Amino acid sequence: MSPPIPAMILAAGRGERMRPLTDDCPKPLLKVHGQALIDWHVLALARGGFHELVVNTAWLGEQISSHLDLLRTTGGNEQLSFSYSHEGDDFGYALETAGGIARALPLLGDVFWLLAADVFVPGFEFSPEAVSRFVAGGKLAHLWLVPNPPHNPHGDFGLGAGGLARNLPAGDAAPRYTYSTIGLYRRELFDALPFGNSPGLAVALAPLLREAMDRQQVSAELYLGAWTDVGTPERLAELNQNFPN
Repeated sequence: MSPPIPAMILAAGRGERMRPLTDDCPKPLLKVHGQALIDWHVLALARGGFHELVVNTAWLGEQISSHLDLLRTTGGNEQLSFSYSHEGDDFGYALETAGGIARALPLLGDVFWLLAADVFVPGFEFSPEAVSRFVAGGKLAHLWLVPNPPHNPHGDFGLGAGGLARNLPAGDAAPRYTYSTIGLYRRELFDALPFGNSPGLAVALAPLLREAMDRQQVSAELYLGAWTDVGTPERLAELNQNFPN
């Protein structure tokens, strides 16, 4: 069994489509059934034994760090340990996904969980067994894919034989699935970027993943539990009216 690894929660987005809800409240602190979106992830990671958490921020980042520091000191969560990459303070803007990860690499280990704060996936289990399989497998990333929601009908990536994630070319009729934002990653995937990203490069993650897929260095599996990308006020309202089974 592999020892516990860090997890990075991506929380730097502005949440433009969620306005006006996000004008004064960062998107990760919007509540689903009385609990901030980011708290669902934090507590699920803790249940799996993963207590070392790295969070990047930009828009209203001080609210996120204050909230999580309070979460750690109340409710028996003292085992949690938070580190922050405050992109807004350091650069005045968010660094996109890969840029933000590269900035936080000094706070992460060789292997780490990655997930976005603005998805709701209440039944997902962050398991040490998944980490052990990933470490033994030697891939650069392992992704959890989900069936395509209405707002992303064409999906993101394919799923091939032997659990390989596929960068499908245009016109390929093979099924595509949506990236859940949950994955296990190795530091080496980001070797093309400056370690620590001191220049403040804003870089997307998808091109790095697609290049690694072309080298058969990304594995994946399909997750069929409840999952929502909380991208609009309407989706948030629907979640709060109908808790998914």
